[in-house]
Order: sequence, then structure tokens, then C-alpha cells
Amino acid sequence: MKIPEMAVISISLDDESALALETIMGSLGIKSRSEAVRFAISTTETTLKDMESITGDVEGVLIIVHPDHNDSWLSMIQHRYDGCIKTQLHSHLHNRRCLDVMIISSDAGSFRSMMRDIYSAGKSSYTQFVHS
Repeated sequence: MKIPEMAVISISLDDESALALETIMGSLGIKSRSEAVRFAISTTETTLKDMESITGDVEGVLIIVHPDHNDSWLSMIQHRYDGCIKTQLHSHLHNRRCLDVMIISSDAGSFRSMMRDIYSAGKSSYTQFVHS
């Protein structure tokens, strides 16, 4: 059996990401960092495919945790997609982090565009959409 060739890619992680990688390895019993990174890529790829496969009308709850209350990135996205957001709740957490919960009702194209804007900003420490 032929072992598939793999590209060697060097990455740099901040302390928080390195700790998260170690936690993933421990929690899932993954033996190497490379395998943990491959798992994370596969999981993200599945999430993206699921998002791209959504058609028609979309309804659900969007949960976002972000680390800096003074950064207005999410507020700008919320204003840009105000037609998609029916209700929103903002709460201050410990260490100046914020929790935003939004009820979403939108067409699939606008929803995907909003999610791409959220992900591409790179400022959310947690993003989860719960489809109704």
C-alpha cells in the first residue's frame, strides 16, 4: 500500500492557539500536531461545505463570542446585514469579551455572504450557527 505524499508546511501559532491544539490532541486522542491540524482543516472544510449547500430561506440562531468590546467590526457587519438579523442580544463577559446572539431570517445568499464577512474578519473566538 502506497503512503500518500504530504506537503510540509511550517506554521506559527500564538500561545492560545498552540494550547488549543494541544487540548484538541488530548481530548480526541490524536497523537501528533500534524494530525490535529489535518483534523481541524477537515472539520472546517465540512462546515464550509455545509454552509455552501444551504439553499432557500435560512432561519436560526447565530452565536458569536469576540474578545474586544471596543472593536466595532461586528457592529459594522450587523448594520450591513440588518435585513437578515431579526433580533439581537449583546452581553458583556469577563475580560472585556462579548457575547452576541442573533436570530437570523434570510435568503441563503445573504446568509452565506454575512457568514463569510464574519469569518474573514478573523475577530471571533467562537462562531456557531444553529439552523432551525
